[in-house]
Amino acid sequence: MLDQLDRGAISNRLRSDRGSRPPSRELPGTPQRKPWPAAVLVPMFRHLEAWHLLFIRRTEHIGDHHSGQVAFPGGRREPTDPDAAATALREAQEEIGLDPEQVVLLGELRPMHTLSNYLVTPVVGEIPWPLELTPDPVEVARVFGIPLAWLGDSANRRVLTWPSPDHPEARDVIFFDKFDQELLWGVSARITVDFLATLVRA
Repeated sequence: MLDQLDRGAISNRLRSDRGSRPPSRELPGTPQRKPWPAAVLVPMFRHLEAWHLLFIRRTEHIGDHHSGQVAFPGGRREPTDPDAAATALREAQEEIGLDPEQVVLLGELRPMHTLSNYLVTPVVGEIPWPLELTPDPVEVARVFGIPLAWLGDSANRRVLTWPSPDHPEARDVIFFDKFDQELLWGVSARITVDFLATLVRA
């Protein structure tokens, strides 16, 4: 069913769902500080008549606990960014060399308040495929796609208490099975599942 959705249907579902649910929180409880605004681009593309999502694997750096993780391109909002879409497009251009003019914006998902105190707005956009990209090796080790239908199969993911039940930051974390040797989990996995829920919601 997911592959049968066209651009218009996806945009309509994002629009109708955007204001109906409050922001989600990675860690339950009341936030202690005002979060920093941020955004990620959730790039979609058609390949072999099927939708795929584009992901990056971050370059590994000592001391960076996000390095080496699978993610969507994105980052913190800059004062010159007029909105979340501008942030997502700017970051995608910086990280993977994606020309903003090649992105058809379809809508936004509800924001997510992360453990690192960012309020991340996922911005969904369609990109052409195949597409030549130039990842910044300082930030991105690999760019790859995962079929949306595979992501939508609940047999390919599970929810675990992370990092441990007795940890002060214990929380439910989504882990997908490895796809093409890549492990999607954490915030990016939650954004993916939230997007899937929006697409299948009547």
